[in-house]
Amino acid sequence: MNILIVDDSPVMRKMIKKTIEMSNIDNCVFFEAGNGKEGLDILEKNWIDLILADINMPIMNGIEMIDEIKKNTVYNDIPILVISTEKSYDTMEYLKGKIVGFIHKPFTPEFFSSKISEITGGIYGKR
Repeated sequence: MNILIVDDSPVMRKMIKKTIEMSNIDNCVFFEAGNGKEGLDILEKNWIDLILADINMPIMNGIEMIDEIKKNTVYNDIPILVISTEKSYDTMEYLKGKIVGFIHKPFTPEFFSSKISEITGGIYGKR
């Protein structure tokens, strides 16, 4: 599974990768971006099975990136899981309308795996 992790914090990207490894999701190839613009650039050049994105980032935030992905018929079916501290009701409702999963920081490997399974229709992760 090719996973794109988009977060402006290198420490958080590393923690997400470690959590996926602890979740027993095998054969992962990770791509990393520090903002939504970098994420879109990686998406144009690589096959991606799952996108894990933060919301609050410089240059292009996660919502702007998700909007661009959802406009593109080539990418709009890629499962997206937002991983953020965001608690705004309006933001959460907006993301639900985009059919995007959400995980609040901090998280456990078990919950993370469950959400990946949910967002990928059970193909990856475990319930």
